[in-house]
Amino acid sequence: MSEPDSSSPPAHPPRPIRSFVLRAGRMGSGQTRALAELGPRFVLPFRREPLDPQAVFGRRAPLVFEIGFGMGDATAQIAAALPGTDFIGCEVHTPGVGALLKQIGERELTNLRIVQHDAVEVLEHMIEAGSLAGIHLFFPDPWHKKKHHKRRLIQPDFVAKLVTRLAPGGTLHCATDWQPYAEQMLEVLGAEPALRNSADGYAPKPGYRPLTKFEQRGLKLGHGVWDLVFTRR
Repeated sequence: MSEPDSSSPPAHPPRPIRSFVLRAGRMGSGQTRALAELGPRFVLPFRREPLDPQAVFGRRAPLVFEIGFGMGDATAQIAAALPGTDFIGCEVHTPGVGALLKQIGERELTNLRIVQHDAVEVLEHMIEAGSLAGIHLFFPDPWHKKKHHKRRLIQPDFVAKLVTRLAPGGTLHCATDWQPYAEQMLEVLGAEPALRNSADGYAPKPGYRPLTKFEQRGLKLGHGVWDLVFTRR
């Protein structure tokens, strides 16, 4: 009887970190039109090489990277309120990309671009170390079930990667409406030695982050929302 091959790969290799879960979605006519008309200008192709923000935006300005912008309402409002800052938003779902492109057209925004790809890979290959003034992660999937907690995006290894992309003094701003996830975020971010909490625990909501319709509805029902703002040392 032969010995088992100890060099064979494990039956269940570790799951790679992903910033998204594929879900079906419907495209409205306005989203479809915006995708066709504005996509070529405002959607950047994923490439395994660093992008040049000055070439993309035509200027040097602070750069903020958003992970998973959903339908893009908050993203567009923030970009409109901060015209001196440039933004790159990552989202894999086409309806959300179309919706944000529609707002880019309506608001005539020039300081916002989109990458329709997994944010983990975009950070790894397209964002240079120390190049970001900020990272936004608003209302990521909380993965409520305990057996799924390992799928949550805020984990020590991923936070360590985020930190490398922030410039000294750059901020990592997370928000969630799920208290157990907020507690995990606070623990994980607080344990990262390269980050400093801007508050004593959870932060007051920064003025630049607008309330979403979903958030407003939740607050009326007494649901909490937790913001965490950490700065790279």
